Amino acid sequence: MEYYLTAERLEELKKELGNSKTTSRIEVAKRLKRAKELGDLSENSEYIEAREEQAQVERRIYELEQMVKNAVIIEKVEGSDTVKIGSTIEVDKDGEVKRFTIVGSNEAKPESGFISNESPLGKAFIGKKSGAVVRVKIPKGEVTYKIVKIE
Repeated sequence: MEYYLTAERLEELKKELGNSKTTSRIEVAKRLKRAKELGDLSENSEYIEAREEQAQVERRIYELEQMVKNAVIIEKVEGSDTVKIGSTIEVDKDGEVKRFTIVGSNEAKPESGFISNESPLGKAFIGKKSGAVVRVKIPKGEVTYKIVKIE
């Protein structure tokens, strides 16, 4: 599976991975050691919690390793006449101009205008040219956007 990321986001994930492999693992190991020292592990809630935290840390490390290993860097697209991952577009919806940047699902922040290439809206814009009218189905019906500008 490919993960579309900006170079900045990839660096953030690499830092988180490094921190998780060192600091987080060490902290969990210390908690496990302290909990084991308390005796009977079968009814030791601190030990059980520490084991659950260890599983979460290891799961996150695995996720981060997969994202870093399968990262596809989103290049800033300039001069393209078609919407691609990395494009910033201006669209008109009922006379209101909105601005979106198409990003990978790991960087999507719809409230800030960063929409995933996997979202219904992102999928609808990909491959379209300036001037295209895009219709997107939503639970309440259908929304129409006109692509005004592609950056």
